[in-house]
Amino acid sequence: MFSALPAIEVRDVVKSFGDARALDGVSVRIKENEFFTLLGPSGCGKTTLLRLIAGFDYPTSGEICLHGKDIAGMPPFARPVNTVFQNYALFPHMTVAQNIGFGLEMQGKPRSEIAARVDQMLALVRMETLRSRRTSQLSGGQQQRVALARALAPQPRVLLLDEPLSALDYKLRKEMQGELKRLQTETGITFIFVTHDQEEALTMSDRIAVMSGGRILQVGNPRDIYDNPQERFVADFIGEVNFLAGQVIGIDGRTARVRLAAGGEVVAGLPEGATPVGRATVIVRPEHAELRGPTEQADLRGRLEQVVYFGTDTHLHVRLADQSEFVLRQQNSPRGTADLQPGAEVAIAFKPGAARVLKD
Repeated sequence: MFSALPAIEVRDVVKSFGDARALDGVSVRIKENEFFTLLGPSGCGKTTLLRLIAGFDYPTSGEICLHGKDIAGMPPFARPVNTVFQNYALFPHMTVAQNIGFGLEMQGKPRSEIAARVDQMLALVRMETLRSRRTSQLSGGQQQRVALARALAPQPRVLLLDEPLSALDYKLRKEMQGELKRLQTETGITFIFVTHDQEEALTMSDRIAVMSGGRILQVGNPRDIYDNPQERFVADFIGEVNFLAGQVIGIDGRTARVRLAAGGEVVAGLPEGATPVGRATVIVRPEHAELRGPTEQADLRGRLEQVVYFGTDTHLHVRLADQSEFVLRQQNSPRGTADLQPGAEVAIAFKPGAARVLKD
């Protein structure tokens, strides 16, 4: 049975370093048994927030609660929380098994309990055959598995992960993304993951908090964050997007009719609670639009400027009437896009529900 209380609740947390505010009134609720990601660029405050939850630093003001208990002033060793760092921080002179059991030894656990727990962790991270090897003799991916096993061995209620995949090559990073999600599902422990990699966040997370300038701008599941960004920063940071300037000429429930500066009118979805007046920005993802012939019914018209082949898909760059650029992403087929030539007059049709109005 899981607690009805959130695993972690951050309430109006401010963290200042002199005159600089690293966190500016951050509030968020993280559910038990959730893979929750703090996503944002360098300097946005995500690692600072992770350090406050871990107890490596203390908030200037505000509360941090674990299952309803305020832990903001509690030292790190007293919190049922463990951290996996970017550099793994393993002991190179110890074996894999010794590294995994080290935290349990520091807790004074009986030898039999430590041995059983180490065996369990080795099986969990699939490293039984490497138990006697020193960590200095392991690959980067293997070292990361040991770091995870060591952090999970004391059975923390929350596991914090500070960009643990950043040092791995692309192929291994993709493999470890799946492993991390598997471990979180199998252990039932709440994972709080920090990254600046949008693809990583979308791939693994149950929910994502997008951060910028010490604030959380939007929290939602990966599909919500990608398909329904509410602010310009979120839309621009997550994937590719087209921004279209326009004027709101009518609102009907959760949609607005917008006259685009590039020509034509579109019906676009509204962020929850938003009732824009006057100027507005409409967004459309490149894969949510399709190219049509110049005489076909469409939402926009322009001139094809560039065709860029990417193997799995092709990017089509179109110059619109207001001189802005619109990019479409078209999945490749055996027929391909060989018949599309720069300079051709083209039309662009949006897929149903593709257009969204931003708050800002």
